[in-house]
Amino acid sequence: MEPAEGPGALGFHGDEEIIEVVELGPPGPDDLADEMEDVDFDDEGAEEPDAEAWETEDDEGVEDGMEAQDDSEVTFSLHSASVFCVSLDPKTNTLAVTGGEDDKAFVWRVSDGELLFECSGHKDSVTCAGFSHDSVFVATGDMSGLIKVWRVDTKEEVWSFEVGDLEWMEWHPQAHVLLAGTADGNSWMWKIPSGDCKTFQGPACPATCGRILPDGKRAVVGYEDGTMRIWDLKQGTSLHVLKGQDGHQDPLTCVASNQDGSLIMTGSVDCHAKLVNSSTGKVVCVFKMESMAPRAPTGEGEEAESNSVESLGFCNVMPLAAVGYLDGTLAIYDLSTQSLRHKCQHESGIVQLLWEESSAVVYTCSLDGAVRLWDARSGKMISEYRGHSAEILDFAVNKDASIVVTTSGDHQAKVFCVQRPDR
Repeated sequence: MEPAEGPGALGFHGDEEIIEVVELGPPGPDDLADEMEDVDFDDEGAEEPDAEAWETEDDEGVEDGMEAQDDSEVTFSLHSASVFCVSLDPKTNTLAVTGGEDDKAFVWRVSDGELLFECSGHKDSVTCAGFSHDSVFVATGDMSGLIKVWRVDTKEEVWSFEVGDLEWMEWHPQAHVLLAGTADGNSWMWKIPSGDCKTFQGPACPATCGRILPDGKRAVVGYEDGTMRIWDLKQGTSLHVLKGQDGHQDPLTCVASNQDGSLIMTGSVDCHAKLVNSSTGKVVCVFKMESMAPRAPTGEGEEAESNSVESLGFCNVMPLAAVGYLDGTLAIYDLSTQSLRHKCQHESGIVQLLWEESSAVVYTCSLDGAVRLWDARSGKMISEYRGHSAEILDFAVNKDASIVVTTSGDHQAKVFCVQRPDR
């Protein structure tokens, strides 16, 4: 059910002041050159879905006969249960790794779905998988906390480690370094393949999401108690802690940073998205969707569904940010005016969103099994791709935005060729 229409008011907590407003104007070429020197922004960095959250979705919003329409070019069907995660190799974008509820992960060719090798030995649902920045290694992690790293060219396992229940995992954007967050509140960092290890102790609750910032020196981690910390990866110390009024009232679900790492955005079960200056740790503004009420029950014996922020991200070419909500709302915010620019409604919940690298186009995947492309300037949908018979749980977009790879509760991964008339 769509929420009642109303102005997407921009809200602040109580009498909270804006301590510092970040200059959001476009940087000059010299600034860009300085900031981008030696930094690789090819990190696919997609938020991993929370396996448990999606396991109970019984094909919500999947229409009768939907499987009849299949816009995909390639279908990968070696998984025997829901496929939770996908990542593309950053260097060539020709390989995908997928992990699923069948305790399996596979590395396969995007062009024809041909299996390269299986990442064997997991004993629980594989919820995290990704390639290193140079595509030399691929890491897979399961819910029980077993993490394995494989060398892609030799297809051999080179490292493994067991932590507590795994919440998320991410490669460093410039080095063979892996970061992961666990249910005990710790974040772990390893050099691969030597295994040199460092831990970052958070509060005694799950580290629910995390992201290494583009400078490669800091990471932002969100926790179940609503706090967010910015860590110095080298020193192992906490640079900033946002809690109480500065933090969220409910668990964090996702974090993102803009291209130069100066701004961080956090999303939470409390339906708020917070914009934070990464240097000062100050909250710049809070985006609230005032018109969003919990969805009413749709049938007998059903409970009203709560809403939450599920995914968010920054546009690289315009001062825009996108926030995707469980109630199906895609909100496009203008960072320079700190206001809601567009509200794009989906029939069912948004699982994840990704921006194109070099345009103001944002992609969404949702519980109704469709991938949609939206023009953030106009708020209009550009195109829609279907082919799954269940909810999409994760997706990845290649660098030139010509291909989308999706994973679904229907046990399949699919490759869609994205045709855009303005290319």
